[in-house]
Amino acid sequence: MSFTFKVIEPAGILDGIRGNQLRREISEVLENGIEILLIDMKQVKFIDSSGLGSLVSAMQLVRNSNAKLFVCSINDQVRMLFELTKMDRVFQVFLDQDDFHRQLLAVTE
Repeated sequence: MSFTFKVIEPAGILDGIRGNQLRREISEVLENGIEILLIDMKQVKFIDSSGLGSLVSAMQLVRNSNAKLFVCSINDQVRMLFELTKMDRVFQVFLDQDDFHRQLLAVTE
């Protein structure tokens, strides 16, 4: 079973401005027919509430396109924010890209 997927790697602080850029980037990716999207957050140092909001609206965009969105490589601050806001129940989080590929390939075979 084959599928199209893309990795997006935001960096720095995920705030309102960067969050809007991320949402636009995700929207463009979806227009190209991508079915699975992985946001690798290994370079994201901090997320504020507007950055978190943009991740939620990105998830809605992806769901509306019948695609899937996953997250990997989150740091302690992001993990804590996800847990406090219950986003860890909304987003499936992988340790890193290798973990994502291992688990995803196991599911799709």
